Amino acid sequence: MSVMCGEWKFKEPKNQAVYSLRQLIDSNEPILHVSHNGDDGAWQFLGWETPRVEDGVKVCLEHVVAKDPSIIELADLPLGWHAWRVSPSEPWTRELNPYDKNDGNG
Repeated sequence: MSVMCGEWKFKEPKNQAVYSLRQLIDSNEPILHVSHNGDDGAWQFLGWETPRVEDGVKVCLEHVVAKDPSIIELADLPLGWHAWRVSPSEPWTRELNPYDKNDGNG
């Protein structure tokens, strides 16, 4: 599951705790929405559906990248931004997250 050191592009360490959903981590459901919170710098790796609190899990960032290596493309996602795609075969679209409390300037 380890990602080679030369490929690691996140400023956060591999063992950084991030938020995701049980059904994404424990099954083959794809990650379709990623948020990099402006207020606390937390990362969220979600699906397309509105997440339910009871499905939330904390995992290390390396685990998420190992599950879906395309996540590494989002390593430079600014604070207060989010990215999404309709399916894993589609490219990521990025924009300032209108629901984030921070203005995206860190």
